[in-house]
Amino acid sequence: VQLEESGGGLVQAGASLRLSCAASGRTFSSFAMAWFRQAPGKEREFVAYINWVRSTNYADSVKGRFTISRDNAWNTVYLQMNSLKPEDTAVYYCAAGTYSGSLYTNDYTYWGHGVQVTVSS
Repeated sequence: VQLEESGGGLVQAGASLRLSCAASGRTFSSFAMAWFRQAPGKEREFVAYINWVRSTNYADSVKGRFTISRDNAWNTVYLQMNSLKPEDTAVYYCAAGTYSGSLYTNDYTYWGHGVQVTVSS
């Protein structure tokens, strides 16, 4: 499985962005998909996941502002980010794994190269 993120950019605080992650391969629907992010000087952290029955989970820091969704027909997972804050600035990574849903990087097998999101104050 190959993953490619898009949709990042530079926005002001309070704005919205939608990230997309396009996956190759025919087994997309059987993977749990997740978004992680990594800010400069910090470890990669969990943002959200969605599994194959579309159960979702979010980090407390983004709950109520971000929404993860998937379109299996297009092999794509999305992250709608609203009310962005400067502390959301990071490189955002898409990941795929066979666990039902996990908050841990080690449980994801496939990773995209990441997309930069910068939120100015």
